[in-house]
Amino acid sequence: MKSLLQHRLSILTAALLVSWLPQQSRAQQISDNLEPYQMLRSLQFVQDSVVMGDHSAGEMQRFMLGTIDKRLRTINPKVFEDPRNVDAALIYAMSGGNPATLEFLVARDTSGNFDTRVADALRKYLSGRGLMVANSLAAMVPEYKDQRIGPYIALVAGNVMIAKDTKQALGFFDWARLVAPGTIVEEAALRRSVAIAVEGDQVEQAMGYSRRYARRFVHSPYAGQFADLFVQLVIKHYGKVSADDIAGTLEFMDDDRAQEVYLRIARQATINGNSDLAALAAGKAKERGKDRASPGGSVAKLYSGVADLSKGHIDGVLETLNAIPEDGLKAQDQALRAAAQRVAEEVVRSPTEASLEQDASANIANQISAEQTSALPGHDAAGKTPAEMGSATGKAQTLDPDFKTFVDRGRSRLSAIDDLLKQEK
Repeated sequence: MKSLLQHRLSILTAALLVSWLPQQSRAQQISDNLEPYQMLRSLQFVQDSVVMGDHSAGEMQRFMLGTIDKRLRTINPKVFEDPRNVDAALIYAMSGGNPATLEFLVARDTSGNFDTRVADALRKYLSGRGLMVANSLAAMVPEYKDQRIGPYIALVAGNVMIAKDTKQALGFFDWARLVAPGTIVEEAALRRSVAIAVEGDQVEQAMGYSRRYARRFVHSPYAGQFADLFVQLVIKHYGKVSADDIAGTLEFMDDDRAQEVYLRIARQATINGNSDLAALAAGKAKERGKDRASPGGSVAKLYSGVADLSKGHIDGVLETLNAIPEDGLKAQDQALRAAAQRVAEEVVRSPTEASLEQDASANIANQISAEQTSALPGHDAAGKTPAEMGSATGKAQTLDPDFKTFVDRGRSRLSAIDDLLKQEK
């Protein structure tokens, strides 16, 4: 623990010191004094800090990626006789680094320091051809599980296997999380596990992964992707996913984030016509924002009002909708409120004489006389068929040309059947 603390303090001190120097000078200073594996440790610390919520480290992450890239391209190839530097180059490529740099290093490797199988598989994966080496990557996971690149290989293999075998992909992600807790590897593996479980309708697993993500990485810059998946899970499986399940997951979030997720659930539930879920989510959103001034309160009232409207609770709904300040709503929510107001106004509006009149254009004129209606087809007293009898005005009815063609064709077929029956006799 003491060595880890000293390592982190040294990284933070270095970051503060180099921040005072011009960019070219500090890049040169780092390049002259650090080996690739040492630089990679700093990159990993910065990336882990980002997913744990330190978004200010994002700029340092970009700087470190660029600096390591330059260092790898200019360093003496003999440094790769140290396996730690080989692993650093591979991990750099799997951590958002420049794929062309890995190509450059492998092409210069005349001493066989790089495992060509790993290098080739990663080059194909990074160039978008991962399915070509899916089996190779899967086989490498147990082979490298106890080495520095093990968690990264597992993460890459999981990404590739999603399209082939989601169960195996989840296994790779679970293992990556187990051996790299609290890192960007765990964050990525957990987020992708949520996606697989949600898309595969694995409700229980999806809820388990969601609770873990919300507890550990709710401040990650990628948490928005998780929120999209969680809302999708709740909307699609509400019933299997209970109100307690939702609350139990979002309790780890601060009020701002929890209210936002509840509002997204309420909006989608409102659109889908799920008034019970919309009312629940809107109520929870108001509850999580009750201790602070927030525009989310207006939106929550809107969704709550629309939910009450869809349940038939008209009394007071219109007043609630009218009282919501427009400046607290986005354009899409303003449109929703306008539609709800129109519906509520129409429901409570008193009927007028005009509204009780039938639309004359919708009436169908009766062209059959009283005598004709007394002898309907199917009775012994039935007279001529409608095609044979005249109208109430005494004029012969004109058949639609298409209908007449259909009738004539039917008669022809009946005549042919009669001829066949006569021949059988």
